[in-house]
Amino acid sequence: MRRETYTDRESLSLAAAKNIHALLRENPTAKLCLATGGSPQRTYELLVELNQNGGNVFSSAKLIKLDEWGGLDANHPATCEYYLRERLLKPLNIEAHQYIGFKSDAKEPQLECERVERELDSIGPIDLCILGLGANGHLGFNEPAEQLTPLVHVAKLAAMTQNHPMVDAMSDKPKYGMTLGMANILQSKKIMMLVSGEHKKDQLRRLFEQRVDSQFPASFLWLHCDVTVYSDI
Repeated sequence: MRRETYTDRESLSLAAAKNIHALLRENPTAKLCLATGGSPQRTYELLVELNQNGGNVFSSAKLIKLDEWGGLDANHPATCEYYLRERLLKPLNIEAHQYIGFKSDAKEPQLECERVERELDSIGPIDLCILGLGANGHLGFNEPAEQLTPLVHVAKLAAMTQNHPMVDAMSDKPKYGMTLGMANILQSKKIMMLVSGEHKKDQLRRLFEQRVDSQFPASFLWLHCDVTVYSDI
């Protein structure tokens, strides 16, 4: 695991965006898995700017949503779908066939997860998985537990996760999530983790203790051969 430390969020985000753009120039059919949240937001904004000014590299790419809050209307502003649609899918003119994502309002969440798993199997391994670092060390909605789930699954959300800024203001919070599993993530060819803000300092310190612990799922990234952590702390 490599760590690149930047002076501020802007320089971190620009470096990450340039690397993503460069990867797509080299491999136009690359498959990207996308996290949501605060840390990657500026990276995505800059990636759209690079794509507008430096040539469109997304015309043949495939984008995959890492996770989703379960039980919300598909157009709810708190969904990961809304986040990605407004920040990436619409600005980059991503076509439906270029995108794999959970339906937040799926009537049968387990069947929805099985559908996403089948779609992942059909396209092969992810080329670049972009992750954030959860407040409790979760990756996607792979929450701290005695055992972690390898494949796409319906996840029980930890209390800390239910207070995530994306849904913090909601009176009736999502009770479950849908997420790629740990094997789906670790089978990615490359992993990029974006960690921004002093509030993530303790989590980042714990990550670099180099101990693999299911109670801190992010630590499983030590089992991968190509992980780069971009941080401004």
